[in-house]
Amino acid sequence: MIVRIFGDQQYRLADDQHAPLNDLDDAVVAAVEAGDEGGYRSAFDALLAFVREQGTPLDEDELIGSDVLLPPADLTLEEAGREFTGEGLVPDPVEG
Repeated sequence: MIVRIFGDQQYRLADDQHAPLNDLDDAVVAAVEAGDEGGYRSAFDALLAFVREQGTPLDEDELIGSDVLLPPADLTLEEAGREFTGEGLVPDPVEG
């Protein structure tokens, strides 16, 4: 899975990281829906940190479409309210 963080770069995550990434995304959605500024900031920072720590950065000249697009780290709670809705930005893993 390829994840782009706007204002940062693209990262390749192993398939087995999809479920934990989705869980972190769900935590961001829950905090946004609750209007919890501190919870949002903590959850969003954890989501970005997970991608950066578990992912392998792609070379700048490697052009691959992203499976997941994440907003930049400075996204406000108000802005997040327009991004993190419903299922969030990370599609649910396919069971099978």
